[in-house]
This record gives sequence, structure tokens and C-alpha cells, in this order.
Amino acid sequence: MKLTVVGGGSTYTPELIDGFARLRDTLPIEELVLVDPAADRLELVGGLARRIFAKQDHPGVITTTADLDAGVEGADAVLLQLRVGGQAARNDDETWPLTCGCVGQETTGAGGLAKALRTVPVVLDIAERVRRTNPDAWIIDFTNPVGIVTRALLSAGHKAVGLCNVAIGFQRRFAAMLDVTPGQVHLDHVGLNHLTWETGVRLGGPQGEDVLPRLIADHGDAIASSLSLPRPLLDRLGVVPSYYLRYFYAHDEVVRELGTKPSRAAEVAAMEKELLAMYGDPALDEKPALLAKRGGAFYSEAAVDLAAALLAGGGSPYQVVNTLNRGTLPFLPDDAVIEVQAAVGRDGASPLPVPKLDPLYAGLIANVTTYEDLALDAALRGGRDRVFKALLSHPLIGQYEYAEALTDELIGHNREHLTWA
Repeated sequence: MKLTVVGGGSTYTPELIDGFARLRDTLPIEELVLVDPAADRLELVGGLARRIFAKQDHPGVITTTADLDAGVEGADAVLLQLRVGGQAARNDDETWPLTCGCVGQETTGAGGLAKALRTVPVVLDIAERVRRTNPDAWIIDFTNPVGIVTRALLSAGHKAVGLCNVAIGFQRRFAAMLDVTPGQVHLDHVGLNHLTWETGVRLGGPQGEDVLPRLIADHGDAIASSLSLPRPLLDRLGVVPSYYLRYFYAHDEVVRELGTKPSRAAEVAAMEKELLAMYGDPALDEKPALLAKRGGAFYSEAAVDLAAALLAGGGSPYQVVNTLNRGTLPFLPDDAVIEVQAAVGRDGASPLPVPKLDPLYAGLIANVTTYEDLALDAALRGGRDRVFKALLSHPLIGQYEYAEALTDELIGHNREHLTWA
């Protein structure tokens, strides 16, 4: 089995490598290729990756290359984890929206649109090159904004599934609170990427006992604290929103906070510098503890589970993924991309049925889906008017004066990545 990671020079990669090494019985990789144009980073990450495999006696061969076509040739699956523009572009995404009093974040709002516009054309080019070398290869997308990127891939006819680590993070946290193994916890997870709610927590599978009310009653303070949301909100909703719902439920509070501290991008950039120095140490043969602060917790386990299901019919029978709606949420178009529990196998992902959603959640999902439609149109066809319409439609913006100003800021900060600008 050959697996290729595009964006293999990321400081995330050792987390992924550690999962591949520990879970080799689930996903028996014979060849792993790390592809990245940044030769200096790739050398450091690749060296540590080989040492991790060696320490854990993994027989797979790890190679590195800047040649995308060579790297994806013959791959059974290609995992995308790239960041067009790097942390510098992310820092922009997180700062210039604040000038209009709007949240600055890399996956939602104006910053999320900027990332989508930079990313979608690059990802589609990569996917076409994968299709030319191996049309049967699966594409697993971890590149944000996952929902929009996955929809772009599926709309272009690629074999693609989107992946996020929010659900597996909740699964692991709830399992610890319930004192059960993670495999015993099945989430009723529904929404769009980075716009999801846990509407049930079931023991044993999709038909198991729903223990979410007990979880909120017994552990509501801890759950609320981890989300930076007030406990009474969880009690009133009776569900657990993802952390990203804080940008909607406490928007002005978040904007005030962001104006008083360095951007997350600045923090990550400093962390990456330290991590890369560690990766260069020839004595290091495991992922460093600092990597846990970089983000992406349990990413490797989710990626292994998904790849194993798609390639070998193994892994967990049900997994939270980003895939086509196909009637699952009847208020959305069939070609919308949703994030839900699905049965995953060699033929892809088939969403499980979802009970009728409370209008409080369905309305926001429908609104953001409309934004994602317009965002993808802007990413594919360009143009100032399309950018403006996408921004105007976003519930975190919604005012024409803000949309006008943010359109100019977005184009100004991203001109080098936008061929039409």
C-alpha cells in the first residue's frame, strides 16, 4: 500500500507518522511519500519520520520529494494537508477582518473565505494530477476549509472524503468522562465542517443508549469550559456545540479578545520554529510533547481509520466525515457537503440517517451552506462581485458596508494568490 501526504513538510506530520507507526496493523503502509516544495522543512520532517518508523519497527519505506507528480504516482490514497501562503497568510486572515469589527479566523468569516479562494484552485490542480497518474486513488482532505474544499473536489468528480478532528476529539473526551473505551462512544454529530453539534452520545453504536443528558448534567462545567462557552447555554440547548460555534454564539466577545492578544498564527509560527529545531535533532525519535499544543489532536488516528476503511474495508464501521448530503438533511441541496456519521468502506462514505433537526441549528446550517455555495463560486470563477456576495451572505458579516470593506481587504492581502486579481 502506498500513501502520499501532500504538505508533508508540515509540523503536523510527525503526529500523522506516529499514528501510522502505532496503528500499522490497521493500515499496513509499505511506502509513504511526503511531498512538499519547502525542501528545508521537508528534510527535517522526513528525517524525524524515518526515525519514528525505525523506533517502532515499522517496515514501511518513507521517501520525500518536491515533485508532486512523482510523489502521487501509483498512490492508493493521497492525503492533503497544505496551507497556501503559509502562516503569514493565516496571520492576515486572522487580523484584517478585525478592522471591521468582524471575527478574524482561518476557517470561517472573511478569513475563511480568503483561505478558500487561495486553496481551492491549488487543490483542484493537485487532484487532477492525481487522477492522471492513478484515477482510482482516494483523496482524503484535511486542508481547511474542509467543507468547501471537499465540495470542490466532489463537484469535479474526484474520489474524495473530507476529514476533521473535532468529532474524534469529542469522542475521546466523552469516553474518558464516561470511563469507557472510545470505540464504545458513537456521536450523533451533525452540521457542516466547523459548524457542528453533538445532539446525542450513544453507547455501543447508532442505536445505543443516549447518555448526552447525563454527560451535560455530570460534566457540563468541564465541557463548557473546554468550549469557552457558559454552562447555562449547554443546559438550555441540551446539545454540545463545537468550539467553532463560539464565533457565532459569542462573536463580539471573541472579537474583543482577539484585539487584545497576538494572533493564533503568530503563536503557531513561533511554535513551528521551535518544533523544527527539535525535528533537526538526530536523537529525537518520537513526536515531542510540544506538538500537542500545535493542534490536530487525534488527527492521525482519524486519518488511519478513514484510510483503512477506504482502502481495505477495515477501520471503524461508522466515522464522522465530510461527504455529499444526498438527502440526509432535507433542507439542503443533495450536492451540499455535510459533516455527519457515515458508513465508510471501499465505495466511499454513505451518511447515516439524521433525525429532524431543531430549526435553531437547521437555520444556521442552511445559511452557512448558502455562503459556502457562493464562496466556492468565487474560488472557481473569481471576481470582486462574487467575493462581495459571499461575504454579504455570511452570518458573521451580513452588512453591505462591512462586505464592501472586507472585499477590498481580502483582495489586497491575497492578490498574489488570486490569478484574476
